[in-house]
Amino acid sequence: MVNLVDSFRNVFKIQELRTRLLFTALILVVVRIGAHVTLPGVDAILLAQAVKNQEQNTLFGLYDLFVGGAFQNAAVFALGIMPYISASIILQLLGAVVPYFQKLSKEGEEGRRKLTQLTRYGTVLVASLQAWGVSVRLLNLNVAGIPIVPEAVQGVAFTLSTVIFLTAGTIFMMWLGEQITERGIGNGISLIIFIGIIARFPHSIIDQFVVSQNIIIGTVLVAFMVAVVAGVVLVTQGTRRIPVQYAKRVVGRKVYGGVTQYIPMRVNTAGVMPIIFAQSIMFIPQTAVTFFPTSEWMQEAASYFQYTSVTYSVVYALMIIFFTYFYTAIAFNPKDVAENMQKQGGFIPGIRPGKHTSDYIDNILTKITLPGSVFLAIVAILPAFVSRFNVTPSFAQFFGGTSLLIMVGVALDTLQQLESHLLMRHYDGFMKSGKLKGRMR
Repeated sequence: MVNLVDSFRNVFKIQELRTRLLFTALILVVVRIGAHVTLPGVDAILLAQAVKNQEQNTLFGLYDLFVGGAFQNAAVFALGIMPYISASIILQLLGAVVPYFQKLSKEGEEGRRKLTQLTRYGTVLVASLQAWGVSVRLLNLNVAGIPIVPEAVQGVAFTLSTVIFLTAGTIFMMWLGEQITERGIGNGISLIIFIGIIARFPHSIIDQFVVSQNIIIGTVLVAFMVAVVAGVVLVTQGTRRIPVQYAKRVVGRKVYGGVTQYIPMRVNTAGVMPIIFAQSIMFIPQTAVTFFPTSEWMQEAASYFQYTSVTYSVVYALMIIFFTYFYTAIAFNPKDVAENMQKQGGFIPGIRPGKHTSDYIDNILTKITLPGSVFLAIVAILPAFVSRFNVTPSFAQFFGGTSLLIMVGVALDTLQQLESHLLMRHYDGFMKSGKLKGRMR
């Protein structure tokens, strides 16, 4: 504990790191302010009444989770950074099946620059389409027959202005994320999503205390949450290291190679994406019901996909396991790893280069993905499980699922960024015990 406190003190002793932290904090403050600036033409008071008792277990609730309540507030940052994430995922999927994108991914820096530019264009397109959908939704919202968008404001002008403001807000947030990555502590896009999720945590704690009002229950819940977080950290950091040896090469008077390195294969290669994919599909029935409230057969069909039902949990878990394997196959290609290893003169001891190496890596990846996918499924259904024990839905989200995985993943990445800055200046990092090695230069 003392070493951890010393590490935090060391962070603020480094002027550059202190400046980067302050810059990151200011950018995140701007992000949170933008989440509360309501779009022009929307009655903020009526909007608050319209969404007060809105069902959160829908696609709208999932989207609002990522943008820190901005979607519910109909703010200029209502779309958040999600259109950029969607465009990135689409391009990544295209890279697995379209030869043109496969070629760009292998062209080094120039290829990455083109992919980044295409991602930005895709972000504008996705944001524009989603912004139009938001404008339609706002026009249909009302409180006791009173529309939240006054009739005098409704029309093409409102739709056009909404599309422009929301798209511009997404582009601005994308730029803010890039600034954090370049001039802050890194992981700009992830930090923006992180701050949106964590901003809901204090309100969730207050709501839970109002409901339970029991210190013993609160203590048990906190202890259980700590245990779940510890398990998520363990699995997130868990890797299987495959040894790789490189043949010795003599270039002039220097000898290269002859050392053993490792290929780190993560237990959870897919990250949080399987849960996002599965959750998006599972929320479709509940979302469809909101558009057809008078349809009895849709109401009955949606009852089987209630958030706390056993059917929902079983189907949800199976879909997560499927999407974990699916996304892992896209994110990690054993054939490319084997080819690059062979080009560099590397080989796995006891395994022939080429197809045998590819099959060996693929076999290991398949085996370690199974426990990772099962763990993801368990974590994903935990919120539905704890909600049966007088836990509010908003607080239950932090026991597992998308919220917890994103928070833990971003927190670990940020700590690693700080760790690298400390080690470069001869300070012990957060993940290493010991006394100060040296003084800042």
